Amino acid sequence: MKQPSRPVSTKPRQVLGILLLLITLVLQGCESPRLSTIPPDGTLLAFGDSLTQGVGVNPPDSYPSVLERLSGRRVINAGVSGEETEDGLPRLRDLLARTTPDLLLLLEGGNDILRNRDLKATKRNLAAMIELAEEQGVEVVLIGVPEKRLFSTTAPLYKELAEEYDLVFEDDLVAQLMRQGAYKSDAIHFNQEGYRLMAESLHDLLVEEGAL
Repeated sequence: MKQPSRPVSTKPRQVLGILLLLITLVLQGCESPRLSTIPPDGTLLAFGDSLTQGVGVNPPDSYPSVLERLSGRRVINAGVSGEETEDGLPRLRDLLARTTPDLLLLLEGGNDILRNRDLKATKRNLAAMIELAEEQGVEVVLIGVPEKRLFSTTAPLYKELAEEYDLVFEDDLVAQLMRQGAYKSDAIHFNQEGYRLMAESLHDLLVEEGAL
């Protein structure tokens, strides 16, 4: 009489699956930093509009000034209040040539969004800025800007650019701060605490990605 076949044990498969998951997690945790280390005498170029300039606080409380103190590196505050990306593009070209920074912190496009400019053009201008920096060997950290609506998240074009150019990307920082009145000096700009948190978050990101 034929003996009934024994059920195949699923334990080896389960163990193998767990091992593969653990290996994947370990490898993800060991990913190499994506930015080159900035030497102590290196320079960061913080480029953008009023949020970079620090409208709403005194100059020592702007995010570039706070980041300079945290990082121990020179941080150039290249923020111009009210600037749109169309004007920012030629200005960045000149600044990169004059300052030769190690890293570009790019926070631009908020005024394009507020003034309902064509976001395809905004994206093209930002892409051109990224390419300008990369052509000169300057690494880029892209900082996202929220859409023009209450409690909004970051405009999709920033994530698209970050993926297209494989950039270190600070996605939701500005949007999160914008949603909390305690960190704002008016409807658009941050107060001292808001800029401090912004600088601390960017500092942590730069440390995590190997720049500091």
